[in-house]
Amino acid sequence: MNRRENRLKTIRKIISSDKVPTQAHLLNRLEREGLSITQATLSRDLKTLKASKVPEEDGQYFFTLNGKESLPGFIEDFKRGFLSLTFSRNLGVIKTLAGHADTVAIALDNMEMKEVLGTIAGDDTILVVLSENEKRQVFAERLKNMLGNLGTRK
Repeated sequence: MNRRENRLKTIRKIISSDKVPTQAHLLNRLEREGLSITQATLSRDLKTLKASKVPEEDGQYFFTLNGKESLPGFIEDFKRGFLSLTFSRNLGVIKTLAGHADTVAIALDNMEMKEVLGTIAGDDTILVVLSENEKRQVFAERLKNMLGNLGTRK
């Protein structure tokens, strides 16, 4: 897992388990987890995660992850970098624009597709491991239904 993916995973964990009122509070929590980042990086990460603030009954606001509501954002992230998808048995290879593999992989991971066991991202290539007994045609068709045409971008 690269540093960004690890950071995003840690931010998700913190926001999901605690009430986080401010970015400063979140930066302190990340430092306690051994991650030192700038406020600007945190802002970008929160945007990537589609985090937002919601009010509690007492009027205070806390960060939340929008879960299923953020699916359109993940779909847009996927589409923005996607070039092609090919298979060898239960292994899929997604080609992306240079530098987009991590964003596309994070988007795919957050689409919660039962067919996907996991992803590994490089710079412009993602290895997608399908769960045992899942058919690549079913996965490709489900992606096509979510994303539209999955042809190769030139």
